Amino acid sequence: MKTLLLGGNGSEQVLADAAQLNRHGLIAGATGTGKTVSLQVIIEQLSAAGVPSFVPDIKGDLSGLGAAGKAHRKVSQRLDFIGIANHAFTAVPAVFWDIKGKKGHPIRTTVSEMGPLLLSNLLELNDTQSGILYACFREADAQGWLMLDLEDLNAMLQCLGENAKTLKQAYGNISAASIGAIRRRLLVLEEQGLADFLGEPAVQVQDLIHIDDSGKGLVNILEAATLIQQSPRLYSTLLLWLLSELYEDLPEVGDLEKPKLVIFIDEAHLMFKLAGKALLEKVEQVVRLIRSKGVGVVFITQNPLDIPDAVAGQLGLKVQHALRAFTAKDKKSIRAVAANFRANPHFDTETVLPELAVGEALVSSLDNQGKPTVVEKTLMSPPVSKIGPIALKDIKTIMANSPHGEKFNQRINRESAHELLKKRAQQSA
Repeated sequence: MKTLLLGGNGSEQVLADAAQLNRHGLIAGATGTGKTVSLQVIIEQLSAAGVPSFVPDIKGDLSGLGAAGKAHRKVSQRLDFIGIANHAFTAVPAVFWDIKGKKGHPIRTTVSEMGPLLLSNLLELNDTQSGILYACFREADAQGWLMLDLEDLNAMLQCLGENAKTLKQAYGNISAASIGAIRRRLLVLEEQGLADFLGEPAVQVQDLIHIDDSGKGLVNILEAATLIQQSPRLYSTLLLWLLSELYEDLPEVGDLEKPKLVIFIDEAHLMFKLAGKALLEKVEQVVRLIRSKGVGVVFITQNPLDIPDAVAGQLGLKVQHALRAFTAKDKKSIRAVAANFRANPHFDTETVLPELAVGEALVSSLDNQGKPTVVEKTLMSPPVSKIGPIALKDIKTIMANSPHGEKFNQRINRESAHELLKKRAQQSA
């Protein structure tokens, strides 16, 4: 059994069974209470156990995983309290990804792999416009044309508009106004990074699941600070696409000794807030079933009540940092969060929750029989890697030694819908 050392309560260490992360997890708490460091520690522990992970870096702090940490008086005090004798500062094997390709290898997928459901939600289309987008995909399939990038999608939309009368019997009314609205939304998102995200070579699931020569799991770090500021909807869509790809491509494996991959979803409330009803149902279904593929999902958010009940019911590991009570609504939230833990007879969870210091958390996981453990007030372990960001030149050095550079750094453009339609138009002329 692989165990993760999360921290200690002064009398014993607080551990979690790596296998139970297949049941998913949650890291929550107010701003400045220590969520990022807890996230960093869990990623390190997973890597040491041979479990790869994927994590968006929304503040730039997690790039520090790629460098060794340094000794500090406060770190030493924490190690003594927890009872950690061997704490070797070391870097974690990391791969950096970035939609723009500036602070990591370009991460891409194709229009076809993203699919009409995710695209409709990303473009905020109404039912009529969504129907036209579905028709666009159907017609491309019927003609045997690949839709790889934004040029292909625009070419197909133009083709639908030009042949609206001919295609009406197959797909219903295709109005120029609806096509125009879709293309305007594409134009806006193109400026926000959609054109960089759609294309080839596309990232495949297996590109993210790697173990290095020493047996450590590689950490895939997505540069998301700029992305989440410019287009939070594109950020959430990227993570939804990744979840869907993992669910569709990986085989059923049942309960493993440890997960194949753990994906961390920071600012998780965006995923559920920006998803339409149909997509939200899809997300809830994927989260329920993806554990059978050996994939764990850990949500990071300020308020755990942001997570829908259908998803919250699947969570095994909970790391709850302090919640502050300034209003009656805040106090009600604290009461609701405390009620979700299995009570510890030594303290009152509702009283302790708002009083937790920075770096402290209420921790509960599942035992080897799948039952929630008693909640423990825990001082989280210090990371072995660097706390805070590393310089861009250090990221470039890691990228230069990455196994993915040769494959993904150069964009390719195969013959697809745009080129074929352009060739057909030239022949007609």
